[in-house]
Amino acid sequence: MNKPTRFLLIALLVLALSCQSEPTLHLESPNGVNTLHFRLTEKGEPTYSVSHGDELIINDSKMSFDFKGQESMKQGFTFVGFEERPIDETWGMPWGEQREVINHANEAVARLQEKQDPKRRVNIYFRSYDDGVAFRYEFPEQGGVDSLTIMDENTEFQLTGDHTTWWIPGDWDIYEHLYNTSKVSEIDAISKRDHPNLASTKIPENAVNTPVTMRMESGTHLSFHEANLTDYSGMTLKVDPENLTLTSELVGSDRMGYKVKRALPFKTPWRTIQIADKASELIESNLIVNLNDPNKLGDVSWFEPQKYIGIWWEMHVGTSTWDYAGSQDMGTWTNDGRPHGNHGATTENTKRYIDFAAKNNIKGILVEGWNTGWERWIGFEDREGVFDFITPYPDYDLKEVVRYGKEKGVDIIMHHETSAAPRTYEQQMDTAYALMKDLGIHSVKTGYVGKIIPKGEYHHGQWMVNHYRKVLEKAATYQIAINAHEPIKATGIRRTYPNAIAREGLRGQEFNAWSIEGGNPPEHLPIVAFTRMLAGPIDFTPGVFEISLPLKPESQVNTTIAQQLALYVVIYSPIQMACDFPENYEDQPAFQFIRDVGVDWEQTKVLNGEVGDFVTIAREERETGNWFVGGITDENAREIDLSFDFLPEGASYNAVIYKDGSDAHYRDNPTDISIEELEITHSSTLSINLAEGGGFAISLMKSD
Repeated sequence: MNKPTRFLLIALLVLALSCQSEPTLHLESPNGVNTLHFRLTEKGEPTYSVSHGDELIINDSKMSFDFKGQESMKQGFTFVGFEERPIDETWGMPWGEQREVINHANEAVARLQEKQDPKRRVNIYFRSYDDGVAFRYEFPEQGGVDSLTIMDENTEFQLTGDHTTWWIPGDWDIYEHLYNTSKVSEIDAISKRDHPNLASTKIPENAVNTPVTMRMESGTHLSFHEANLTDYSGMTLKVDPENLTLTSELVGSDRMGYKVKRALPFKTPWRTIQIADKASELIESNLIVNLNDPNKLGDVSWFEPQKYIGIWWEMHVGTSTWDYAGSQDMGTWTNDGRPHGNHGATTENTKRYIDFAAKNNIKGILVEGWNTGWERWIGFEDREGVFDFITPYPDYDLKEVVRYGKEKGVDIIMHHETSAAPRTYEQQMDTAYALMKDLGIHSVKTGYVGKIIPKGEYHHGQWMVNHYRKVLEKAATYQIAINAHEPIKATGIRRTYPNAIAREGLRGQEFNAWSIEGGNPPEHLPIVAFTRMLAGPIDFTPGVFEISLPLKPESQVNTTIAQQLALYVVIYSPIQMACDFPENYEDQPAFQFIRDVGVDWEQTKVLNGEVGDFVTIAREERETGNWFVGGITDENAREIDLSFDFLPEGASYNAVIYKDGSDAHYRDNPTDISIEELEITHSSTLSINLAEGGGFAISLMKSD
């Protein structure tokens, strides 16, 4: 903590205590740009506010809890202690958007106790960073109480204006909604169950999921989220459109009848507000990961960031199926034990993909539909025990494809679809992970499609939060990394458990193959970059080259081919899929970018961007010093001016530029692409035209 801030805190405390009144805390960030204010009202209500420079970001907002079996904790508090400390460390990402992360903040804890019996205590931790603020609650051990059952957490965020907001509904089961753009006063989450494929969904309140991003009238950007979600329910934010207030609304359990139950002592997740003068600064923020505990796993070099292909997209466009002997849509079970001929996960087909990967600098292959059970899970209420995770179908020789992959230098990525039956999965995890370890497989894509069993639990409630963590911890003991689909939200836990490599948690590429509405709109990913991506890595599965989807004429991928390339840089993940059929990449000059692009980064620079409109990101590859740049736009064509001053002085790079052709258009001519080569240095500049729904990608290879 800088000296002026420390002296200010001490002076305020001394002055307040000498006047026999409650103190007021003003906690500045290291450079003084953000200040978190905390006080007790005359009624003893904990209240905070936030300012950014001279601008008030959050007005006086109350903090309270409702419990089962005891009075709510809302007022009547007095201040009984205070501690402060500076945080100033640099820690290393074993993989990530950058090699080193600076964690620099000022922290204070206010210790409160009720004046009246039973004189319960609560501690509130505050942190001020230069890129935002955060706070969390701690419930210490207390006489006569060994646990707390939380019915509601009532943390308010009192906004200071009717901000432009990018949001999805506060769904207790999925994050796979389209983003909406509206004023806070116009948010209507209840009516936004917006796609027939969203079968497992519960939206009980006019609430939004986090991260939710806003732009104030002044141009200041805010993003509300949470960090270190551990043994607690996920937080949605209930919206009061009239009073412009957000209030924490925890995901509940109909089965248990509460939101959270914890033994004392415990700490809640951090409630976070990222603050930026420009939208691009939101992406560069490390607030969420910095609020998590250090790496508990130590060396995780057994996981290597990589590009992968897979038997996956062909199921979504309908040329093959996950199941071996059932109906193609898996809606009814017609299994008579004989193959139907459409099964995708065969030994022969897998070897074909492995051959393609080995030839094209792709180190991994995902195979879905390899294990028994796919005929019997969709449409069945009782999905317990449907899948096992060690038994392959008769036409898939697991050991042989692993052997063949190793011979070719290609890793198998395991797939475990749990069918949202986590108890079945937990019973089999040791056996399944032991098989993977024996085969030398170090990563698995997990899935949780459907309504959670047992009934009354939801994907984002405490019971499932604990399940997702149990999977991470168990997998780590077998040196296995997890890519979770239908997950709990990312809250920076990848710092603590770096085997949490990626997750879905958004409306992904597959919706482009399903949608009778024509796929994700062009604005979708320019919003995702400033919302969902702030939470953590995304397994979006880019790389569609056959964009018109001739097998699904009612559907559409609403990007150009140049934007599909740009996504390898813009949408961050340490694993990146080339999702299309191998034959669609053959004889395609643009595929060279996918061969070349990195997946693990020394540093990241966000060059420009506006939420929902466009974004350009440059990333330096670890070890090689090569750079890659990607830019995308929405449905509007635009010209992007680039400066390459992020490159080191004195170095020269061979640049290959993949950009929209002169007649490109995401709907009318999506595959029109122009490829050119230039020499680029620190002083170079470039103007690039982006078509509607378009983009560009640049590889910058160091010259000899």
